[in-house]
Amino acid sequence: MWNSDSLIEMMDSKFKDCRIIVVSNREPYIHRHHNGAIKCISPASGMVTALDPILKACGGTWVAHGSGNADKATVGPDDSIMVPEDNPKYKLRRVWLTKEQETGYYYGLSNESLWPLCHITFTKPKFDPNHWDTYQKVNSLFADAVMEELDHRPTFVFIQDYHLALLPKMLKDRNPNLIVGQFWHIPWPNRETFRAFPWKEQLLEGLLGNDLLGFHIRHHCLNFLETIDRGIEAKVDNERFEIIRNSKTTVVRPFPISIDFEQHEIEANSTTVKKYVNKFFEEFELEGQVLGIGIDRIDYTKGIPERLIAVNFFLEKHPEYVGSLTFIQIGVPSRSHIDLYRNLEDQIDNLVDEINWKWQSAAWKPIVFLKGHYTQHEMMAFHKLSQFCLITSLHDGLNLVGKEFVASRSDNDGVLILSKFTGAARELTSALLVNPFSIEEISDGIFKALTMPESERNKRMINLREVVSENNIYRWAGKFFSTLLRLEAQELKAEL
Repeated sequence: MWNSDSLIEMMDSKFKDCRIIVVSNREPYIHRHHNGAIKCISPASGMVTALDPILKACGGTWVAHGSGNADKATVGPDDSIMVPEDNPKYKLRRVWLTKEQETGYYYGLSNESLWPLCHITFTKPKFDPNHWDTYQKVNSLFADAVMEELDHRPTFVFIQDYHLALLPKMLKDRNPNLIVGQFWHIPWPNRETFRAFPWKEQLLEGLLGNDLLGFHIRHHCLNFLETIDRGIEAKVDNERFEIIRNSKTTVVRPFPISIDFEQHEIEANSTTVKKYVNKFFEEFELEGQVLGIGIDRIDYTKGIPERLIAVNFFLEKHPEYVGSLTFIQIGVPSRSHIDLYRNLEDQIDNLVDEINWKWQSAAWKPIVFLKGHYTQHEMMAFHKLSQFCLITSLHDGLNLVGKEFVASRSDNDGVLILSKFTGAARELTSALLVNPFSIEEISDGIFKALTMPESERNKRMINLREVVSENNIYRWAGKFFSTLLRLEAQELKAEL
């Protein structure tokens, strides 16, 4: 069983003579001006949960985009700060981007090109040569920052996600002795879909700079191998999940990400969460109601409109629940600089108004749409209050919301209704799996959840909790670094 202690012990024993550098777009600590003072916050992120303890133990460096409005005021001349501020353990090196660079690299190429390309939601990607040019320049800025952090020690560089696809090759070109690994947090599309990307050869070459490239599930690994096989000159070994190009080997493996189950469960049973449970029960008048929840970023990949339409269809099909079913949808605003996301917010607002107008009475309405940011404790309270959690992503690399719902339910109750097109569906097989494009399947899933015997609910939830507990975030990080370590040992043996 992997936990924080076993992960730190492994890193301390196996990597004590090595330098660890994590590279990501998002930083683990953000400094912002707040009421005349500077406040440091740590964003809610599974990646931060897993990697922050590693760097605290190893004293490494985290290179990330400095996005906080007080970030520059807190760094030294080398653009870095020791974190966390109450007990500094490792260096946070910040990379500064102009508004134009952020627009082209993050909002443009990353989220208007790669994001829709990799998610099969029938959303047309945009390919702007200026965005590609900026993406290359920003990846080079990150490479500069990493190279400035190197010293004489052997170094492992762990790169996160699709924002930095060109970085691995840039680093290897500058220092072939680096051991480089990357985790791709979103799906990898099939080869026919990826053919549409205008700069596919350069992007694939960038990713093949990695010694180890991780995806959530085996299916995404296979898609990547096939993309390489048909899209670039390289030798692909489908048995060993390896790619050789220019005498350089890249190993491809699945590493499904997760959450800190043990800590999440402790927090979910805290007095703070209990207070929120009582508060929300009164605030949303849940006495005599059955409650369903959805918790998502407002993103077209999450299937929120389809979900709301399915709730409407459920009420048409099962009018006995009119007046007694409340569905609370939390929508966290996301990427509002992009027109598609602003239009989605408007679509959801209109749908909520339309469905509520159709069904509501003086004392009840079926859908409560909460648009905004909620704390982890508040979301845990919604988990504990609900009879079912509805996750209808049209396509998702994994999706951690379902795992968080499961970790909150120490009462072994509640039903998880989960899209078949999430990576998590491969693990969470005791959930009710539905086609998110089918409002009938979603509606039937809701009905089954509400009429399921308690014994079956308990059995399913116990199975789900066992899976999430065992396959936790520390196992994800531990397995990745263990594999990276074996690869280095194999390379040294081959050289001898």
